Amino acid sequence: MARNPPDAQVPDDEEDEADPKPRGPIYITRAGAETLRAELKHLLQVERPKVTAEVSFAASLGDRSENAEYIYGKRRLREIDRRLRFLDKRLERLTVVDPAEQRDPGRVYFGATVTLLNEDDRGQVRYQLVGPDETELKSGRISVDSPVGRALLGRHLGDVVTVRRPLGEVDFEIKRIDYV
Repeated sequence: MARNPPDAQVPDDEEDEADPKPRGPIYITRAGAETLRAELKHLLQVERPKVTAEVSFAASLGDRSENAEYIYGKRRLREIDRRLRFLDKRLERLTVVDPAEQRDPGRVYFGATVTLLNEDDRGQVRYQLVGPDETELKSGRISVDSPVGRALLGRHLGDVVTVRRPLGEVDFEIKRIDYV
């Protein structure tokens, strides 16, 4: 597969969002998949028609080479089309998992919400292990591919896990596992 050198310029209309081909399935919760579908629908039914109308109007004004509205609009259309392609491909590849259907609630698997006690009993943190498309640290949703996520997968209630991070290692004890 030919790759562009790091300093090569790729025209905007040929660039695509990074979608490396993972080896296995890409998991997502039902809510995460619905969020991506809603974004796809909004882009198709609201954003793209709106920007297309703006570009048409700007084009009708004449000289397109110095028409900022036209140039910006065309760029925005390329961004929307790129995101639409990404979402369409991504939704085809996703495997939806319902955490509530987990048969072994005593172990940490995809979709689990895990309460952890950090080393030295300084406090508890609570994370839900989700797919890369729905990761949001502020909401406590971390990727199963993150260092914490990888350390927790397959572990049992009461296990102590060591997470390696740039600032050094930290130990967490699994205090609670929920599937909701």
